[in-house]
Amino acid sequence: MAKTKPAANSQFDFESALAELNQIVELMERGDLTLEDSLQKFERGVTLARACQTTLKAAEQKVQILTEQNGQATLSTFQHDVDSEY
Repeated sequence: MAKTKPAANSQFDFESALAELNQIVELMERGDLTLEDSLQKFERGVTLARACQTTLKAAEQKVQILTEQNGQATLSTFQHDVDSEY
């Protein structure tokens, strides 16, 4: 059964996306998918990898904001441009 994209207002679940990405890698490494299925899995994997990368960059930015303000643990706003296709 193919996974569908969640609604635009739904929360991105990094752990679920990473688990799905790992499953795709395992499937493709086995080598028993058709070319068409391999291409579909590859496309989904790229989409998931990009979404995970965006989430990780946002988390890094939050950590930097918290740790780089004169040693003070204060929050500042930051740009979080999520255009995820997840």
